[in-house]
Amino acid sequence: MADGIVRAARVGDLEGVLELYRDLHPADESFPAEPELSALWARMLAQPGLRVFVLERGAALVASCTLVVVPNLTRGGRPYALVENVVTHREHRRRGLGSRVVRHALAEAWEAGCYKAMLLTGSRRPEVHRFYEACGFRAGDKTGFVARPGAAG
Repeated sequence: MADGIVRAARVGDLEGVLELYRDLHPADESFPAEPELSALWARMLAQPGLRVFVLERGAALVASCTLVVVPNLTRGGRPYALVENVVTHREHRRRGLGSRVVRHALAEAWEAGCYKAMLLTGSRRPEVHRFYEACGFRAGDKTGFVARPGAAG
């Protein structure tokens, strides 16, 4: 397909995913060193309910997101989903590739029986909010809170 294919990430995709994450958070902390990095990636890929999806165009990974399906006792025992680390490489943005990978993740969540999917963004940019809304997310349904280590509590 000319626009690429969306698929679950594999062990050999680590460097491509890291390149996308560098694009997502350029000032972020360094990734763990080897062999810890590869071991962490292997644990992620083996984690039940966690899927990293990538959009591959040619030999390059150009978009990605992570889906976590969480077992749940409420809502009739239906799970819920978290979508995180949504990124499209800057050279491939505004072509619908990011929305394809997010919509794929949501389709997987609905297939797993999830009653909802949640996503938080730290971006204040209206175009980012419009992107998520176009993917099917709605602002204002719930209020998001984030706790970080060292916060008062």
